[in-house]
Amino acid sequence: MHLPEQNIFLDVFCEQSHRAGEVICGDVFLSRRISGEGRTIVVLSDGMGSGVKANVLASLTASMAINFTLEHREVQKTAEIIMDTLPVCSVRKISYSTFTIIDVEDDGRTTIVEYDNPSCLLIRHYREFDPGWEILELEAEQHKGKVIRTCSFAAQKEDRIVFWTDGIIQAGMGSRSFPFGWSREGAVEHALKILSNEPFISASKMAKKMVNLATLHDGGHPKDDTSCGVIYFREPRKLLLVSGPPYIEKHDLDFALKVKRFKGKKIIAGGTTAEIVARELALKFDVGMMASDPELPPVSFVEGIDLVTEGILTLGKVARILEGFKSDTRLGNGPADLIIRMLMESDKIHVIIGTRINVAHQDPTLPVELEIRRTVLKRIVNLLEEKFLKEVSVEYI
Repeated sequence: MHLPEQNIFLDVFCEQSHRAGEVICGDVFLSRRISGEGRTIVVLSDGMGSGVKANVLASLTASMAINFTLEHREVQKTAEIIMDTLPVCSVRKISYSTFTIIDVEDDGRTTIVEYDNPSCLLIRHYREFDPGWEILELEAEQHKGKVIRTCSFAAQKEDRIVFWTDGIIQAGMGSRSFPFGWSREGAVEHALKILSNEPFISASKMAKKMVNLATLHDGGHPKDDTSCGVIYFREPRKLLLVSGPPYIEKHDLDFALKVKRFKGKKIIAGGTTAEIVARELALKFDVGMMASDPELPPVSFVEGIDLVTEGILTLGKVARILEGFKSDTRLGNGPADLIIRMLMESDKIHVIIGTRINVAHQDPTLPVELEIRRTVLKRIVNLLEEKFLKEVSVEYI
């Protein structure tokens, strides 16, 4: 998610682990980019209890929180509507779900609203900073005594927001090391330690490190649903994905120069495409022989290109993995996995699609999976934009 007015990219990720013995997490994370308004809204909700019931409560809460925030509703009114709408637990006779709402505008103006989640951590210059929190009391009679914390500040490049549920803060509770839980202070200390060791760590890696250590404090078996989200305001990381030769053969040199001049990491998906770039720029080209995925041809090597793979088969698998991708998806070392790793680590992705038809992929006797290159890449682009909130531009050549 790019903030064009400041040339800052929002690196957003939430790592989650469900309570041991459950099959679904009772914490729910949602994010939405509203391009027309230049806003990005992120919500983390923790439903009462664990398992399916908690997930239902948290899902309702997160959905309503995003929609009401989108409509610019007052935060007190939003909280009261959510509390009044949630179904009442048949056992405890109450309805309850926490939430953290983070609303980031393209000019960097950031608003955070918290209800009963542990207070999030705001980091600037690798130290915790206080933006000036305001405490708002709910006015409705049935919600007397309940309060909401809110703040607004202008985000700067390299700022981070770390937000979490009580599965992080209470991790290890009852153990010899943490009889009262890890505590917010302990979690903050560890988050700052991570940054001191890896100043430019991605949001996903930082969130995973936090959840992994919390799980370790619980002896490897989380006693509660555990979630940690990170928003990292940083310089956009650029990636070029090229597949297919240009429609007109005499444009091969211009095409190769476009690849050469790109400032960022580069992937070429397609043997013919790689051959053209190597030939026109007089680069060394080695065909790979070591297969790391039995379904795909091996990775090749072109001087100055970060990754070179086969085209249509590899891109088809990339699309399938992205469609089923979850926070706990584990990637291998195959060509498609390597492409996905680079896509996930990038913010602004430019895709160049060559429109010269490869006759082999039009053969009706070939498997249906051999889709036309452009169709596969459109699937990938849509997934990157809608599911992973990447900024993607497409160029046909």
